[in-house]
Amino acid sequence: MEKINAIITGVGGYVPDYVLTNDELSRMVDTNDEWIMTRVGIKERRILTEEGLGTSYMARKAAKQLLKKTGVDPDTIDALIVTTSTADYKFPSTASIVLGKLGLKNAFAFDYWAACCGFLYTLDTAAAMIQCGRYKKIIVIGADKMSSVVDYKDRSTCALFGDGAAAVLLEATTEPNVGLMDSYLRTDGKGLPFLHLKAGGSVCPPSHFTVDHRLHYLYQEGRTVFRYAVTNMSDDCALIAGRNHLDKNNIAYVVPHQANMRIIEAVAKRLDLPMDHVMVNIQHFGNTSAATIPLALWENEGKLKKGDNLILTAFGAGFVHGAAYYKWAYDGKDSATPVK
Repeated sequence: MEKINAIITGVGGYVPDYVLTNDELSRMVDTNDEWIMTRVGIKERRILTEEGLGTSYMARKAAKQLLKKTGVDPDTIDALIVTTSTADYKFPSTASIVLGKLGLKNAFAFDYWAACCGFLYTLDTAAAMIQCGRYKKIIVIGADKMSSVVDYKDRSTCALFGDGAAAVLLEATTEPNVGLMDSYLRTDGKGLPFLHLKAGGSVCPPSHFTVDHRLHYLYQEGRTVFRYAVTNMSDDCALIAGRNHLDKNNIAYVVPHQANMRIIEAVAKRLDLPMDHVMVNIQHFGNTSAATIPLALWENEGKLKKGDNLILTAFGAGFVHGAAYYKWAYDGKDSATPVK
């Protein structure tokens, strides 16, 4: 029996129209463009401002673009997975809402929670579902409305995050040496005190107290998170590169989670890779959590060639982290055709 590989056959994306600039932020909190650019490298971020719209709206827009680009029959989709930390509701799942809006008749859907590492974890899970032979086509969407959990009175975090979504279509192929080749995923479980959203879950349900004390906003101890992120993302990439004989001579791109420009530069330095071989969009999108990696693929899809070696890496709340080796399976934006 031929080995089944899981390949990305197309990428769709969506970011809101509204651009929140550093200059505008400086009128909301005590900050300025130079301070933000020096510390994190973010110039602007997109914000979903329309009332009544949440993460599922952006996820649906990205998936609709994906379906149109690839020309895939929606009735042939087996599963749809949304990875997010900002679900529309506690239940039902955001994925079920997206599936319903898209009218997928023969698919099941579920959410995957792994914070900023969500796309990396979900890609690995979906690829395994395809590799086992039971499923042939799976849509994976990374989407987050981070503006819904950001305190715009907190200068230490409000500049970091934005809203967005991107979707990939994963399909089965028997062609060798394409698709997800290897992954290294870990959770150390020490991250709760340093990065969390305290209220709204079963430990601390919503109440007048939690609202009055602003406990429904993201909390981050920046220095600790930065240190863990640099160490783990760099180590994970080095491990993946080493065991797959990858180096600066054969890595086409590193695709890192977009949390901080200094973290991204540290990962590139560890691999001895020039920055023009690193996908970066943090300057105009900020940290969109589970959407950062697929949004980077969406923006750069046209540059990629079949056989390009990519290393994807991320770090997030938990602490969760990892890296994956992916070999691109098609050329350019207009060649998103499954390999048979």
